[in-house]
Amino acid sequence: MTDRTPDPAARLSHRLAPGRPLTSDDGADRSPTVPLSRSGNPRPARARTLHTRLSERDRAILRSLAELRLMTGRQLQRLYVTSSNPVTAARRTRAVLRRLTELQAVVRLDRRVGGIQAGSDGHVYGLSGLGQAVLVLDGQAAAPGRTVWETKPTFQDHLLAVSELAVGLHELARGGSIELLAFDAEPGAWRFFTGPTGARLPLKPDAFVALGIGEFEQRAFVELDCGTESLPTIERKCRRYLDYWHSGLEQRSHGVFPRVWWLASSQRRYERLASVITGFNSAEQAIFSVGLAVDGPQLLAGLPAGGGRS
Repeated sequence: MTDRTPDPAARLSHRLAPGRPLTSDDGADRSPTVPLSRSGNPRPARARTLHTRLSERDRAILRSLAELRLMTGRQLQRLYVTSSNPVTAARRTRAVLRRLTELQAVVRLDRRVGGIQAGSDGHVYGLSGLGQAVLVLDGQAAAPGRTVWETKPTFQDHLLAVSELAVGLHELARGGSIELLAFDAEPGAWRFFTGPTGARLPLKPDAFVALGIGEFEQRAFVELDCGTESLPTIERKCRRYLDYWHSGLEQRSHGVFPRVWWLASSQRRYERLASVITGFNSAEQAIFSVGLAVDGPQLLAGLPAGGGRS
């Protein structure tokens, strides 16, 4: 935790900031939903046409998908749609996402989460190439690359877990508990450094988070553990963090080394991760914390949570 003195070297990402959520009577998204024609219209021209049809909140949804890669309809609702009536909020979310899908700005994946009764809220959404081209026009994305994420369910679950953490932190910030200064998912969270043998090594956390808590700034690297990696692999990842810590690179840039949070998908997995951490010496253990993913936002913010933590 550091004093929140302005740091010009710090990269504070606001790419996920949702701004004012949609309300049930917001008419900004009622423009026609006719899909854009592909005939004779290359992507840059189609992107410019689509850009004129999108509201700022539409583009904010695209920015969130560009940063997090996959999100559920429910996660997007929590960020961008508010109503005193949950049914109204859900209906409004479906309308917004259906319109963005018809305009080919987003892609709705075949997979659902939450079971067969989850409805549209349970669909998974990703950014389309056309949607990314719109963000390029705004100077908020690189040139379009891979944008559709029909991958293995385990990888999708991992991306959605990162998205859930981001949404939870935004909800805490909206409620005034914290200030969300930065949330960088992969690859924005990655670091590169010279290891003990002189080789250039990558450090690839799932997310980097910077929170304003009172007078201080709390920084963290986050690993969302879905229980798919062996404990020796977890130990190797921890040792990579220790190598980066010993390099001093992060400390020279920001004055402090971020706490490394391992967030587990279950209590049993939490106990196994904790057993790995206890294998290091006391000084090394001090940079790590373990908790349950369901409690992730509260744990990072230093607030009471129901799950186990160290």
